[in-house]
Amino acid sequence: MANRKILITGILILALALATWFWFHTPSNDPDHQREELLSQLPGDATSVVYLDLKDLRSSVFLAKLLAWAPQPPTDEEYAKFVQATGFDYERDLDRVVIAFSGTPQNPKTMAVAEGRFDQKKMENYSAHFGTLKTAAGKTIYAVTLSNPPRTAYFTFLRSNRVAICNDASCFFQPSAKSTSAEEWREHFLRLAGTPVFGLMRQDSGLLSALSQSSPGGWRSPQLATLLGQLQWVSIGAKPDGEQLRVVAEGESTNETTIRQLNDMLGGLLILAQAGMDDPKASKQLDPKLRDSYRTLLKTAEVQKQDRGTSQSVRLILEITPELLESAHGAVAAAPPAASRN
Repeated sequence: MANRKILITGILILALALATWFWFHTPSNDPDHQREELLSQLPGDATSVVYLDLKDLRSSVFLAKLLAWAPQPPTDEEYAKFVQATGFDYERDLDRVVIAFSGTPQNPKTMAVAEGRFDQKKMENYSAHFGTLKTAAGKTIYAVTLSNPPRTAYFTFLRSNRVAICNDASCFFQPSAKSTSAEEWREHFLRLAGTPVFGLMRQDSGLLSALSQSSPGGWRSPQLATLLGQLQWVSIGAKPDGEQLRVVAEGESTNETTIRQLNDMLGGLLILAQAGMDDPKASKQLDPKLRDSYRTLLKTAEVQKQDRGTSQSVRLILEITPELLESAHGAVAAAPPAASRN
């Protein structure tokens, strides 16, 4: 009887251990968990991150209309050969991708982690003849030579449906960063939960520096550039909502004066832009449908100031409608070709 109790107890302990192992080692189907896990693969010293949830976007009515109007670029010959050899087509098989920019201006690094449906054997066979490397942990790194422009890309399988790609092989030989910087990234990622498309930049990002120095149409404001350059973080997120696209741009700083001045400037620019659309000159210079779409965009735009405790932020919220895209597409199509220069 005692031996039987010991046997039953042992079986129960083994079953519990197996259940625990499968709980922690079986990939979760929860989209939020998959998203957070994907973002956690990025280097902690990243300066900018771009995230795309293509699986979510494929069901978007807004994206379907945008793709219907967008010009179709010619198929790249090199990419066509890749699709034929591996069976992977990003338009069909890629679900999520996150891209991180790091390094220095002299040695920039771009790393991407992608999830989707990959034929691992075909991709490994296709890449093996370009060359391979081995990490200390025995993981295989594939080097693929690209010709347009000439460069070498390195990738490895993290699991059957996830690959990591980098322009520098050293990305795969560095330990994952567990630093204060990594925790700051995670905090900002959580704020953007549910946003299928976003870009996030730190103050030391080259992208943020470029953003502060330019603006649409070539218009520049030294004061605005100075304020943008003082922000610790900048994020731009987009989320389809039916036939509309909600775009939120947010700048964050611990300097209250910077945020107050930026809030006042953006609010003032919004008022000036609204007044400009009502100017009679705008009626002559813009297509009527495009002008009405711009007016709707500006009237629904919002500038919000938020207090986050240790920092403050300013948000600019825009609602992009199908009418705006359609009128902009029509205006471009109807525009006369640029005169040739002799």
